Amino acid sequence: MISSLFGGRIAEEMILGSSGVTTGAANDIERATEIARNMVTKWGLSDRLGPLTYSEEDGEVFLGRSVTQHKQVSDETAHTIDEEVRKIIDGNYDRAEKLLKENVDKLHMMAKALVKYETIGELQIKDIMEGRDPRPPEDWDDAVDSESDSGSPESEAKPAGSIGGPASEH
Repeated sequence: MISSLFGGRIAEEMILGSSGVTTGAANDIERATEIARNMVTKWGLSDRLGPLTYSEEDGEVFLGRSVTQHKQVSDETAHTIDEEVRKIIDGNYDRAEKLLKENVDKLHMMAKALVKYETIGELQIKDIMEGRDPRPPEDWDDAVDSESDSGSPESEAKPAGSIGGPASEH
């Protein structure tokens, strides 16, 4: 799960360079960090810290919460927790980057399909992963696609009735 959360950011960096990375991955980074922290502090999935809970969720919930909250871990343990979380994040980031680099052709096929169809589903992803051109989504109007390919004035193929098309389609 953590590796997959980094996929979009890594793909942006691979294709657009480090200056082309957007803020779109902010929530993914936050979620990945939360999972890694839970692995270490709640689920006992750190060899260094073992099967203990290092959570700081006790205390009353109100505006001055930090005043009533009791410190449950030493500074040294907090530092170890941070190191373990970093190790999990770095390992999964490296794993995602390796997978994307090994499958860059599939990354490009997926990007091309997304530009063409706007959204893709399980069947299109399966086609791409098996090295085939993705089939159109079930709700895709082939007539619109053919008109676009045959030189119609519309520059992008869109499903019938989609937002942004000519008023006559709505």
